Amino acid sequence: MILSRIAAVCLMGFASWAAAAAPDRPLSEQANDSSTRGGVAGLLRAQVLLDRAHFSPGEIDGQAGSNQRRAVRGYQQAKGLPVTGELDEATWAMLNQGAPAAVVSYTLTAKDVEGPYAKVPQDMMAQSKLAHVGYESLEEALGERFHVAPSLLKQLNPGADFTKASTVLQVPNVAELTPLPKAAKVVVDKSDSTLALVDANGKLIAQFPVSSGSEKDPLPVGQWKVVATAVNPTFHYNPELFWDADPAHAKAKIAAGPNNPVGTHWIDLSKPHYGLHGTPVPATVGKAQSHGCVRLTNWDVKRVAAALSPSTPVVMQE
Repeated sequence: MILSRIAAVCLMGFASWAAAAAPDRPLSEQANDSSTRGGVAGLLRAQVLLDRAHFSPGEIDGQAGSNQRRAVRGYQQAKGLPVTGELDEATWAMLNQGAPAAVVSYTLTAKDVEGPYAKVPQDMMAQSKLAHVGYESLEEALGERFHVAPSLLKQLNPGADFTKASTVLQVPNVAELTPLPKAAKVVVDKSDSTLALVDANGKLIAQFPVSSGSEKDPLPVGQWKVVATAVNPTFHYNPELFWDADPAHAKAKIAAGPNNPVGTHWIDLSKPHYGLHGTPVPATVGKAQSHGCVRLTNWDVKRVAAALSPSTPVVMQE
């Protein structure tokens, strides 16, 4: 989760980004200024507001990447704006209308600092020996809670002591989001790497980036249904179902936890062995391939699960 080089001008069509470039203003203060429309601060603000509108940019990272463009396109479609994928004037104005602060304060608690935190082994047989597949660090835990790349969290809080309870941090304002209404249908689009929730009239109500299949494990195109949802699931590892599994591996159970291979939620589908689920590596969602299932960030799959009911149709298309 390391930020790559940030371009000097990240957004097209903006007359000025002077507010974002002011070196004497903290990043959090810049992001809370609606006139900040460029640079890391402007992108941070846009991504927080898109996330709050249920058009997820995936992990909030302050970069103008593919997940942000998908989120902007979905938002524009839902709001009846020209669908460009760019944060143009009309889109920026609508996003900011009545918007709350994009960045808020959070005080670390003793529980936050204490954890426990432990390194998670990559080997599945080693993982199967763990009683809980938890967070590796406080920064990772806070990243999930506030939907933010740990590196950007550090950038928001230069010099902050993450080992001390009572430390006040600046974090994206996404801890409490308006619940989604129940969706009438789910549409997973492999060509766009998105999962859309639509209502009974076919209107787009939310969109999330996903990783959905690969050449060796293609997305199961067709119409399926939601069977059930498991929260904090145990992962039943069967190496026979994975073409790249270690030949020495055997069937095993991987304990629940945010770093479980399927994350914090499993939405079981009528297609055997397939589901919508979370991930221990949110930065890869929408950018890496999967083993055929539909992978979302843990925070996004939680929102999706709450909006679905048993028998909700799930359409998978290329």
